Amino acid sequence: MGETAELNQAPVQAAEDLAEAVTVGVEAYVSEDYLRAERDRLWRKVWLQVGRVEEIPEVGNFLTYEVLDDSVIIVRAAADRLCAFHNVCSHRGRRLVDTPAGDKRACGSKRSFVCGYHAWTYNLEGRCTHAPMAEDWKGALTEERTRLGEVKVDTWGGWIWINLDPRSEPLRSYLEPAASMLDPFQLQNMRCKWRKWLHVDCNWKVAMEAFYETYHVPATHPEFMQFGIYTGWARAQDKHSHIGYDAPKGLEETSAKLRLGSGKDPRVATAEMQDYIMKHVNAVTTQTLADAARRLVDDLPEGTPADQVLKHWLDSARRDDASRGVIWPTVEPSHVASSGTAWQIFPNFQIGHAVNNALCYSARPHGYDPNKCIFEVAVYELFPSGQEPKTEWEYTPLGDARWLSVLPQDFSNMAAVQQGMRSGGFRGTLPNPYREQSVSNLHRNLARYVGAGQPRKLV
Repeated sequence: MGETAELNQAPVQAAEDLAEAVTVGVEAYVSEDYLRAERDRLWRKVWLQVGRVEEIPEVGNFLTYEVLDDSVIIVRAAADRLCAFHNVCSHRGRRLVDTPAGDKRACGSKRSFVCGYHAWTYNLEGRCTHAPMAEDWKGALTEERTRLGEVKVDTWGGWIWINLDPRSEPLRSYLEPAASMLDPFQLQNMRCKWRKWLHVDCNWKVAMEAFYETYHVPATHPEFMQFGIYTGWARAQDKHSHIGYDAPKGLEETSAKLRLGSGKDPRVATAEMQDYIMKHVNAVTTQTLADAARRLVDDLPEGTPADQVLKHWLDSARRDDASRGVIWPTVEPSHVASSGTAWQIFPNFQIGHAVNNALCYSARPHGYDPNKCIFEVAVYELFPSGQEPKTEWEYTPLGDARWLSVLPQDFSNMAAVQQGMRSGGFRGTLPNPYREQSVSNLHRNLARYVGAGQPRKLV
């Protein structure tokens, strides 16, 4: 690809065209020019999820978010108001808050932000309250000229979102239709069970796409096939997309994450599946669900139809949670089915939702090397009031046993895909039109912003 300034503003496919076979070139994954174009045309134009509301509950609590050259401070300026600012002093451009070595962000609590260079000071509203020897400027240091550069900030689903473009559309309209589909799951009531991050030797898009479909499960995670068919569909939804399982006939509600194990006896298979998931993933289920699954053999007679096993299992787990003060939202089965198992929020956030837990992924560039990214995994669930765990982001490198056994299988694919894409013999990706449409849709929308790399009809 040529210089960044020469990226082509090519026509972008309509979403319905993605149902046909397409191919996507490798420039979006391996080109440094493309990555540099992303800075101005993508990352500075879209809404980005940067943290949870409960991370900054008190006035003065703050966190930072970095992507390429931009760093943003998000602070609770008042009990009912969040503010966000470019993390740069108006005087000489020094960052106001430094990221500790080895961390991906800074966080803490301040009553003001003081520049470490010349002690210019800013309040929580971004106004400069102290500039040493300000009289030397003879009145030229106006409030407008000295205040911190503001960044748009809003909340949805319990997450904090920012947008560096002052002319961007409101967050709610940007998130549709995902927001309306996910609202009934009341994600804002969940709290983080664990959260880990690492550096991966692949482009951020390769990392996200590893979780954009279930087509990979039989080959990448063959151990799960003993519990049922894990492949399914993917559908474009304007900027976003979502995925779901192809549910067995008569069990449409199992297109959600809370699904039965398959086999001669669904009571036994479901208990075995829940035990396996807890041990090897520690996500997409809860201890309450696993405990209720273990009781199925005692609660129900052999030969109980699968749909009755599913209903009993979920009803039992719901009652168990309610008895300890955990109330699941009530979501109509038809809505659960149509919402699928996960939503891909453009450009770099995935929400794998259920009525009582969620598994989320996010990725972004690690510097200007297109072959490296920062990848994050966070698991949420409902907890009794006052018993929510206090978690921190844990840097957890490749090979660390804390990843257990399933996610490392995906990490291995990420690095190997990136290596293969740099091969002179690779001619571009061939996403499955039914099962990987979310991948094609990502690049369809990237092309709208970056101006290159749009999917092309496969002929």
